[in-house]
Amino acid sequence: MDANSIPLIHRRLKRYFEQTQSPVAHFMEVRTRDPFRVLVATILSARTQDQTTTAVSERLFRKIKTLDDLRRVPPKQLEDLIFPVGFYRTKARMLKQLPHVVNSLYGGIIPETVEDLVKLPGVGRKTANLVVTEAFDKPGICVDVHVHRISNRLGLLETRTPEETEMTLRKRLPHRYWKTWNRYLVAFGQTLCTPQRPRCPVCPIHELCDRVGINNITQF
Repeated sequence: MDANSIPLIHRRLKRYFEQTQSPVAHFMEVRTRDPFRVLVATILSARTQDQTTTAVSERLFRKIKTLDDLRRVPPKQLEDLIFPVGFYRTKARMLKQLPHVVNSLYGGIIPETVEDLVKLPGVGRKTANLVVTEAFDKPGICVDVHVHRISNRLGLLETRTPEETEMTLRKRLPHRYWKTWNRYLVAFGQTLCTPQRPRCPVCPIHELCDRVGINNITQF
């Protein structure tokens, strides 16, 4: 694809996001922009569908609202609260470590930079970038499977891993689109530009996409 098409693609994906009920949009409503909620919900979301994470987060945040609440909750109760997210026992252990690490490293305040956030238990670059953008309204590029797949499918880049995609997007994607690229592509990937059966005939950016690899998969 022509890099000059990025503004038009972004506008159309923004319109699609605003008009479509997607799992990620509901998930965003639940985690709000509170740094604690964004951080915890994003840790829970790893290898778990957004619908499941949303339901679990709603249940969890009715009881656990702060790092202090997280510190006080018994481990078994926390496991029960976050079941059935993927690897819930491992995630419960990481969440129990979170208050201590935040307190020891950052004086009890959730940090605002990717470099600091990745020092927390259960936090990789994807989670850190999402917290930076959603909780602190700072530029970041969060790359999950949807962003990685669709950015390559568009022909915007040619990368093998989400980490490589993030670093390439930082060079090629105009700065003003960093904060919203994730949410728009995730909603798009969940509902239209799916991994195995993309709905290309009704795609709002069909004529702008290189459709890399599309001939090897089934379409609706």
